[in-house]
Amino acid sequence: MTKTLSILGSTGSIGRQTLDVVRHLPVKVAALTAGTNVERMAEQIAEFQPRLVSMATEAAAKELRALLPDPKPEILWGEAGLMAAAAIDEADTVITAVVGMVGLRPTLAALERGKRIGLANKETMVCAGELVMETARANGAEIIPVDSEHSAIFQCLMGSRGREEVKRLLLTCSGGPFFGRTRAELEHVTRDDALRHPNWKMGEKITVDCATLMNKGLEVIEAMRLYELPPERVDVVIHRQSIVHSLVEFVDGAMLAQLGVPDMRIPIQLALTYPNRTENPAPGLDLLSCPPLTFAAPDPETFPCFAIAREVARRGGSACAVMNGANEVAVAKFLRREIGFYDIPALVRRALDTVPFAANPTLDQVLEADRLARAALR
Repeated sequence: MTKTLSILGSTGSIGRQTLDVVRHLPVKVAALTAGTNVERMAEQIAEFQPRLVSMATEAAAKELRALLPDPKPEILWGEAGLMAAAAIDEADTVITAVVGMVGLRPTLAALERGKRIGLANKETMVCAGELVMETARANGAEIIPVDSEHSAIFQCLMGSRGREEVKRLLLTCSGGPFFGRTRAELEHVTRDDALRHPNWKMGEKITVDCATLMNKGLEVIEAMRLYELPPERVDVVIHRQSIVHSLVEFVDGAMLAQLGVPDMRIPIQLALTYPNRTENPAPGLDLLSCPPLTFAAPDPETFPCFAIAREVARRGGSACAVMNGANEVAVAKFLRREIGFYDIPALVRRALDTVPFAANPTLDQVLEADRLARAALR
């Protein structure tokens, strides 16, 4: 069980919910990092008293330093600050809740020191999953997923004696705000339309990824890496109620599922307390009042990002980093209202057709593939 924690991305949705869980556990906070939300970081410092904090920019770090009373924690900024927070000696667990490729190097730094990773940064596993898993094995480090779907798979596999017993994984997907709509109906949807997720309150980037179903494609690749299974043994079903968080089908025909209310504090807490379970601030699931549970197949024609991700899952190599980097740029353009909804998969496809492919990329090649993908779209 976690004793001391470092949170990368403490002012975002996952970071704030992690701190809410910490309020109910005997866990100390050693380090916090954030983007540019100085006021929220100052509030977190006052409550949790970390020794080290880091902001994304030097300007934000200077603003925070001026705002805090003495004695102040050590205040850093940029990638160096993220790396220091990930590697801080006091922390036995690191929650990686930053969005995007910025989480890759800090995750590797924490794993190299044998720390437990509560993984909420799926891009790390998508782009360099083999390297991440090798680093974890070499250093005796644990990776416990925080995403609700991968936490559900993790829990369903607790009683399994080996992967040979597993027939397939089934990741559930809410379908986002556009489930049931046709491609013609989605041609002119707006940023605001895409940000209206029916079940979860998340950051803007991941909410758009849910609208395009790219998020589910990324999760397929993440599941392949985490559980070391080929793409044909990882399936997706649309489950609008977000009550069944994912399932595992075994070779004897048995199927296990993890159910719960759509509240991220449940998987976050498990990542901190595993192998134990304790009382959680999230509400319990009342089976007598929850809606009927329905399941449907995803629509890859209406949601081409999902089809692209399945294709990239089969191809592997540096294509995963190219797709992820291009998607980050395209989603940012969409959020700035510079492009339309279906321009997102078109730009991702352009990057995949442009950037050279490496079958077994090194860390440097992964980072270069990400750089080239972003450059191709700028």
